[in-house]
Formats: sequence, C-alpha cells, structure tokens
Amino acid sequence: MTASDAARAAFRDKPRGLTDKVMSVAEAVSRFVHDGDYFAAGGFGTNRIPTAVLHEILRRGRQNLGFAGHTSTHDFQILCAGNLTGRGRTLALVDVAYILGLEARGLSPHARRVVEGGAVRCVEWTNYTLALRFAAAAMGVPFLPARSMLGTDTFAHSGAKLLTCPFTGETVAAVPALYPDVAAIHVHEADRYGNARMIGPSVADNDLARASKRVIITCERLVPHEEMRRNPHLTTIPFLCVDAVCEVPFGSYPGNMPGEYFSDEDHLRLWLDVERDPAAFRQFLDDHVHGVKGFSEYLELCGGLPRLQQLRHREHLLHMGR
Repeated sequence: MTASDAARAAFRDKPRGLTDKVMSVAEAVSRFVHDGDYFAAGGFGTNRIPTAVLHEILRRGRQNLGFAGHTSTHDFQILCAGNLTGRGRTLALVDVAYILGLEARGLSPHARRVVEGGAVRCVEWTNYTLALRFAAAAMGVPFLPARSMLGTDTFAHSGAKLLTCPFTGETVAAVPALYPDVAAIHVHEADRYGNARMIGPSVADNDLARASKRVIITCERLVPHEEMRRNPHLTTIPFLCVDAVCEVPFGSYPGNMPGEYFSDEDHLRLWLDVERDPAAFRQFLDDHVHGVKGFSEYLELCGGLPRLQQLRHREHLLHMGR
C-alpha cells in the first residue's frame, strides 16, 4: 500500500459523528502524540503557534519526532529544548524551510547547537514546497508539480524529483505529499466537536488539518455549536479532521494571536539570552516547563494577567493604527 493509500484509509476510518472532543492538553498529548511520530505545528513564525502543546510534549518526554520546519521560530526552539544533553532526543528529523532564526530577533543558540551538532537529520525544502506537500496530502494525491527549487542543489537533500511534464515537455519538480502523524493547530474559536475558525493568515493550516492523521486543536475560546452553525462559512477546519479540542486562552504566548494579543518580545529575548549557557537554560526549563503542572502556571510565571492584558492592549492599539 502506498503512503497516500494508507493515509486515505486512515482518514476514511475517522469517526464522522458529532462527538464531544474537549479535553486537557495533557490528555490530548498523552493520547495522540507518540514517540517516533511525525509532528507538525500550525501557525507561522511566532504567529498563532500551539505553545501549550509544545510544552506538554517536552514535559512528557516524547522522543524521536519528525517535524516540519515551515518557518518555525519559537516552536522549533521549544522542541529543540528536548534535545538538551541529559534529556534525550525530542527531535530526530526536520524537514527544513526556515528554522533556527526567530526572524528579526536573532538566532536560537541552543537550536543552532542541536542542528550544527548533527543531533537531527535535516532535509531541505522551501516554504512554498512544504506548503505544497501538505496540499498534495490534503488532496489525496502522491505529489504536486512545482517550478520551485529548480536550479538548486536541494534535490541532493530532499525527496523531490525532477519530472518531465507529459503535456509540454517542461521539467518540473515533483514534490511528494506529506502526511504528518499528528498536528497541533491553535485557533481563535472552536466548538466542542472540533469545528474551528481563525482570523488573520491561515498559511497552510487548512491543508495541514486535512493532511494529518490526527489533529489537536487548541483554541482561545470554546463557543457553542449553535454559534458555528449560524456562520458556517467562517469554519475553516471542520470537525471531521479533529481528534481533540483544548481550550487554552493565550495559547500562542509568547507568540502573537491576530486581533487578540501581541507577542511578548521581552520573554522571547529571555529565551534567546538564557540559551547561551546550557546550564542556565536547563534551569530555565526546569522552572518554566518541567516544573509547572500546565500552561496556566507558565503564564503566571511570565507575568500573569497583568502582562497578558498589556499584550492584548498593544495588539488592539496596532489594529487601531496607533
């Protein structure tokens, strides 16, 4: 059986009923993220990332994950923390488009140590071709053609192949479908059955939800199913794709959430600074991730409601053009 046939069979067997999927992040990760899984995180950069799920993956010591580095900034930084000496190896394989950097904030010292030290196998792609891989999987086809990557040496380090178009004779890149075992996507609102909606850039998340065999949705707010039915056109991820729904207010922190809150630049800078010393970084993780019971305690350590209200206020001022 081909990969696409196996994935289609898995999707066919997913329940179609309106079942209550609300659970804690701890339960969702325990049930749906396993050692050796290929994992994908929604969002883009620090925008709308599923931070609570990433922290729980570290707390539960998941090992040897594959990961799609589709402009992955703080999410990749968090997972690389699981490759700290003495904590095992959270990441084993990364499909790379953009990692290590936190955009204008600088490079992650620890993520750089992990990659440069050969602790993970890196496979080169581009942002566009990783998005195409999710799109192919969502469509149920084994690949999609592209012009991207032609003329580069990425073919020596990726699974893409050169293909001659049967219609025009042109050379194109055949980009294989990517079916993550599990994805975590943070959204603005969801109902208890898994219907989800977001504002701002969706990037590749709509395809990611349809490409992944298991999907964990974290949301800023749970809303009644009747609200979803009143505006069905706003639902971007349908319940059919979703296995777990976790209500996590400020769940993208310290990343940003369009229309909700700005990123905590001070805390992101703290991560970058403390990573320079592995011993200090280990203590930081003990205090902020391993030593807390869940994401709400992490938020309290980072300033709690007063700090979160400041970030919300800043986001609202930006939307007002001030």
